[in-house]
Amino acid sequence: MAVEVIMPKAGSEMEEGEIVQWFKQEGDEVKEGEVLLEIVTDKVNMEVEAEASGTLLKILHKAGEIVPVVETIAWIGKAGEEIPGMASSSTEAAKEVIAEVSADVKVPTTAKEEVLPQRERQGDYDVCVIGGGPAGYVAAIKVAQLGGKVALVESRELGGTCLNRGCIPTKTFLHNAEIINHIKSARDRGIKLVNDAFSVDMQKTVEVKNKVSKTLSGGVAGLLKSYGVKVFNGVGRLTADKKVLVNDTETIDADKVILAGGSKVSRINIPGMDNEKVLTSDEILDITELPSRMVVIGGGVIGSELGQAFATFGTKVTIVEMADRLIANMDKDASAVLEKQFKKQGIEILTSSKLLEIKDNGPDLTVKLEGKADIVADRVLLSIGRLPDNECLGQLADKFEMERGRVKVNEYMETSVEGIYAPGDINGTKMLAHSAFKMGEVAAENAMGHRKKIDLKSTPAAIYTHPEIAMVGLTEDQARQKYDIKVGRFNFGANGRSLASNQGEGFVKVIMDTKYREILGIHIAGPVAAELINEGSTLIQTEMTIDDVMDVIHGHPTYSEALYEAMADCIDMCIHAPKKKK
Repeated sequence: MAVEVIMPKAGSEMEEGEIVQWFKQEGDEVKEGEVLLEIVTDKVNMEVEAEASGTLLKILHKAGEIVPVVETIAWIGKAGEEIPGMASSSTEAAKEVIAEVSADVKVPTTAKEEVLPQRERQGDYDVCVIGGGPAGYVAAIKVAQLGGKVALVESRELGGTCLNRGCIPTKTFLHNAEIINHIKSARDRGIKLVNDAFSVDMQKTVEVKNKVSKTLSGGVAGLLKSYGVKVFNGVGRLTADKKVLVNDTETIDADKVILAGGSKVSRINIPGMDNEKVLTSDEILDITELPSRMVVIGGGVIGSELGQAFATFGTKVTIVEMADRLIANMDKDASAVLEKQFKKQGIEILTSSKLLEIKDNGPDLTVKLEGKADIVADRVLLSIGRLPDNECLGQLADKFEMERGRVKVNEYMETSVEGIYAPGDINGTKMLAHSAFKMGEVAAENAMGHRKKIDLKSTPAAIYTHPEIAMVGLTEDQARQKYDIKVGRFNFGANGRSLASNQGEGFVKVIMDTKYREILGIHIAGPVAAELINEGSTLIQTEMTIDDVMDVIHGHPTYSEALYEAMADCIDMCIHAPKKKK
């Protein structure tokens, strides 16, 4: 099917572009990614690449012509293929039938989201989704939105790890910690409490957590029902003929399969790890008694969040991390802010530390480290990350191309086995719920006959500690390896809303490419960082430059002003910071 070449929208304010020259002529063969033409806008000259391979069938606008954005300027397809709009009456009639059947389908304007002709269903369902987590339930709903008949198989609660054992449950614990912090700071702000002493009822805390998760899981069930998704409760596995076997008893026959098996807790094989007092991030969220001493193995996202929560509740917490700093995947400056806050709170941090053994003493445990003193604790929390859960691969497990235990996928979420897609944690690309949402959508669109690529460059990441940590794009170290950069920074201590709210710790840091003033990375340590970073994601996704942002007005007083000020600092134009010495 012929695909369009369009005048790209190269900037948020771009309305038209001028074609400078064509590098290919009608009848030439082109490959995906090959440069077709050069255009010029009011800001930049840029080359336009082919988004599909084939023959350049027709050039609609020649060099020197000014063309509105997203207007078709050429067509690529098979040699001799009819060009849409110049087709025979029978072809046009067929298109009208497809359009009528696909009335609810958004027809794309670029080759990235090509809609293929609809086909007759061969199996009982158009798509079967294994897994009801963020990737799975979103994929199922998307298939239904596109007019497909879809089945979903889930062995546990709908919503997956994020909703039932991860993101949402941990936030209920962290909100309790936030309330305690407010109580502690009340007197300093002129609020006199009769008694600021507190205790944490873990049984009630777990009940609240369960209620929140149950409410949201029920909401997912309601969404699936509203779209007519057939839900099967059980373990789903692939059969040798690409069908889905549920609980080894019932077989689902679908034309395409989406594997969204998610992930499971990662474990390490050391003596004592199987002790019942050693809890994973799954089990710790159901603990009904507050431990007096706890060792957290792993200072990443999970370990930092839960470690701080329990420390706020009153537990003596020690974090053991193999890397040389906490949250090692984040920017170094953000790690330093978090470590300072943790130490202030009384959390002991042991970095560059290797765990050797966990010994059961009866009433408590002894944690043995290489070259360091033993630690005695009531409970140990193992939080060293998660691994893809590949149980759904079933009888086809040896047919998939794998990479370090992860199902390998391309930019369309396709696996190496035709007709099978694998979005979310199972492919290990970005093990985040919001990444899984988008991957699930893309997998569904491609399973339903579209051709849509995934773009994860603007995926944010956040840690919900106090202060919150968030990032999008490259770290400063990563950027320096590829670009000539300049770093802008603004501290929340100079932000009016932060000071008024007693949250003046932390900063916003922006990394800029000096050649084009492109925003390469944004890092935030401070209040509502997880919310602010979404603006940063939008800036990076839309490829706005620092100069573009300088024309945007931010409300006052707001935390988001700190992001604007850090952008301005990249070009030495920050108003609310002292003039830099040259």
